[in-house]
Amino acid sequence: MGGGRGTRLSPLTLERCKPAVPLAGKYRLVDIPISNCINSDINRIFILTQFNTASLHRHIQSTYHFDPFGGGFVDILSAEQTETRTDWYQGTADAVRRNLLHFRAFPHDIVLILSGDQLYRMDFRTIIEEHIANQADVTIAAIPFPASKVEGLGLMRVDNSLAIQQFVEKPKDPAVIASLALSDALEAKLQSPSKEKRCLASMGIYVFNRSVLAAALDNHMTDFGKEVIPSLLGQKKLFAHVFEGYWEDIGTVKAFFEANLALAQPLPPFNFFEPTAPIYTQDRYLPASKLNKCAIDHVVIGDGSILTDSSLKHSVLGVRCYIGEGSVLEDAVVMGADFYETEDQLKENAATGRPHIGVGKGCRIKRAIIDKNARIGDGCILNGEGKTDGSYANGAVVVRDGVLVVPKGATLPPGTKV
Repeated sequence: MGGGRGTRLSPLTLERCKPAVPLAGKYRLVDIPISNCINSDINRIFILTQFNTASLHRHIQSTYHFDPFGGGFVDILSAEQTETRTDWYQGTADAVRRNLLHFRAFPHDIVLILSGDQLYRMDFRTIIEEHIANQADVTIAAIPFPASKVEGLGLMRVDNSLAIQQFVEKPKDPAVIASLALSDALEAKLQSPSKEKRCLASMGIYVFNRSVLAAALDNHMTDFGKEVIPSLLGQKKLFAHVFEGYWEDIGTVKAFFEANLALAQPLPPFNFFEPTAPIYTQDRYLPASKLNKCAIDHVVIGDGSILTDSSLKHSVLGVRCYIGEGSVLEDAVVMGADFYETEDQLKENAATGRPHIGVGKGCRIKRAIIDKNARIGDGCILNGEGKTDGSYANGAVVVRDGVLVVPKGATLPPGTKV
């Protein structure tokens, strides 16, 4: 599912959809669910897209090519007008409903529905095996969450066999949340202990029997969590699959920022270095990064970057990053660039005073996200710490969720201070 507008992640989604947002220096968010599928021996994958799709389509088409003998593919299904419908997808369930005709051409008994904007590693063979063993109609992946942190999540109450008894989408009433807490018997079965009562929160990962999915969507319901799943309770066999690994829903600027910076820790919560379950992405054939007289402390650096006499601490740099001499970065996510500037472009920059793509000389950047192809002039000071959400520098800079963001392609003149 990659069709959401992603308004809470704006301005990173002004020119791209959420699944296309760069992650961890060299990846895109959509690489996570696709890689999880490939590592689980699932190779027939449909991506349902809708808003700002060009960047996502380019990435998928240039990255995922399967040989002709395995029957695998990653197929893009964009929202389309038909003889009967001329509007957009109205929700997750509506998006799947409108594409059921495309799935029918392939033999299958089970459909796995995933979100395109979450960071986690899961072997889907386990949840599918549980689904079959339970003779379930629907299985929902669920993660134990402390009751105090479940705001904005769909919660479920289950019995000791993990059969779902109740499902509530994004409850706010503390009494309702308390009623959905795990029993002591189920808490005792979990691998990770907790001092606080926990609830099972939906991860937005669903396993459906083919016939059940078709019947569940033979109506006008638009959303799985709000409508479809509650409507099936008492009618079909619904089970939870408990997942206790790392999972992060990259739904806000703050969540995106913190998930990226966490990857710069010595032992990050998500491990991109797992050899048995790699995360795949576009092959760019870039040279190794070049660092000249730099002070580096817990930093992730993407391929093809050039850093000169700069100091970087607890930061993530994307591909083709350029950091000028004397610049200091701390708690920064710099996404890099889509291209290198040519000699002629550099001469034009010098003649017009336009900054080089990347971060110029003598800059100070803290608690900030610098999106792709941004130009930060010499001597700029950008610090999101303690800043109120809003627009700054004549609208060229946005502070969202307490994080300063320079949007994609923006230019900040030398000496800009925020």
